[in-house]
Amino acid sequence: MRRRRMEFVFLFILIAAVYMILFTHVSFNVKLFFIGLYIFVMFVTMFSLMLENRFAHETLLWMYVLLFFPVFGYVFYLFSGQLYLKGYLFRSKRKRDREEWKSLVTHVSPPDLSFLNNHQQSFAAFAKNASETTISTSSQTEVLKNGNETFTEIIKQLKKAEKFIHIEYYIFRSDRLGTEIIDILIEKAKVGVEVLFIFDAAGSLSLSNNEVKRMKNAGIKAYPFSPLKHGFFNQKFNFRNHRKIIIIDGEIGFVGGLNVGEEYLGRNKNIGFWRDTHMVLKGEAVYMLHTVFLLDWEYVSGEDVLQERPAFKNKVEHGDGAVQVVASGPDTQQGIMSDFYYSLITSATESIWIASPYFVPNQAIKAAIKHAAIKGLQVRLMVPAVNDGFLTQYGSRSYFGELLQFGVEVYSYKKGFLHQKLIIVDGDMASIGTANMDMRSFHLNFEVNVFLMGSRTIDDLVTHYKEDMKDSDKQDSIRYNDRGFLERSKESFARLFSNVL
Repeated sequence: MRRRRMEFVFLFILIAAVYMILFTHVSFNVKLFFIGLYIFVMFVTMFSLMLENRFAHETLLWMYVLLFFPVFGYVFYLFSGQLYLKGYLFRSKRKRDREEWKSLVTHVSPPDLSFLNNHQQSFAAFAKNASETTISTSSQTEVLKNGNETFTEIIKQLKKAEKFIHIEYYIFRSDRLGTEIIDILIEKAKVGVEVLFIFDAAGSLSLSNNEVKRMKNAGIKAYPFSPLKHGFFNQKFNFRNHRKIIIIDGEIGFVGGLNVGEEYLGRNKNIGFWRDTHMVLKGEAVYMLHTVFLLDWEYVSGEDVLQERPAFKNKVEHGDGAVQVVASGPDTQQGIMSDFYYSLITSATESIWIASPYFVPNQAIKAAIKHAAIKGLQVRLMVPAVNDGFLTQYGSRSYFGELLQFGVEVYSYKKGFLHQKLIIVDGDMASIGTANMDMRSFHLNFEVNVFLMGSRTIDDLVTHYKEDMKDSDKQDSIRYNDRGFLERSKESFARLFSNVL
């Protein structure tokens, strides 16, 4: 807390120094004093940054930002570059979450994973120890392709709710789709169904206050995650809740890449067709996903709901493979989703298929992908041909050259905007969820993914991936190397920000 106060004091000193140096007519000695003050603040900040012992290239990048972008660079660093803040800002949530998970898993019998093959066993051994959640063999999963399938099923199940609806979204809009879902939630609340609703304060800026009031007036409990008006000076607003979760009656759960808005149904003319993947969960995995929601609910509401929760019992008679729900973010072990992705990729013996809208990998994952290709594994990467941001689009493209050089097949999805976050390994292991393959998902956002081993659901993911390949252009290394100077410049510029995207 003391350090954060000092950082804001430094910010005001920098602003004052720049103003006195550039916009006043004070004496040369006074200006010299403020120049010295500015240099002192920069020295202290960069020395403090150095003591964090990050990777050298990350430290140097932030030093360049601080040096070459006066004041603005410091503001950018203040709210984007300080990963250590997670340790302070979410310390109580992280501690409580760990205690709750430990209490939960003591009541769950260890699963029999003997049916998994060798490379599945290898990944499962890591997954069992790396996350607070357990691997379930008493769960079922189903893939929902794109918005029409997803929201048709969500609306159908919401209307069937009898006990409770617990819902959490990064983006929830007050458009036609959002209003339709809100109307159902209100209708259910009026007949006694408990409705708890979490929306991210930044992602859901377009959710109108009138709609929130309408829900609350109907008896729905609704809370924003990390409200912006409280988040500036404590710097929480840079840590966003990117999760998309719905739990209905504790029997069925939804998780995946789709937020709530008309564009996710392909109705936004500027964006066009929206390619995404969502998932339905039943059985033990629902209990795990529900726990992720309830821990977030306790954080935003201050209510102690887990103590009153009924005992774990919602197993399915015939489970489909092994399923694990993994939550990541400032409330979990740092970089856990990156570790899961790395372990999944390095477990491959035949093939690795990746689809990601924002492909800005860290050094470990990039190395794992390259090594797999060098060993002769089939490695495929699919990204959107046109992205929704300059830095993410050209930042992703900047990796094409080195990947193509080592034999990675790179596909640019051209039918619309590819938003699914998918990894398929050897056709019998997979990850689907909310986490992108970028630094923000690995370090700043609250995310949740589902990892599958030996599940029949993976066959559907494989089929859909092959269909998406037909709507994609395969990158050619010769054509890529012949791209113009302007394209190269854009990629190189965007690459500079790869560690903060």
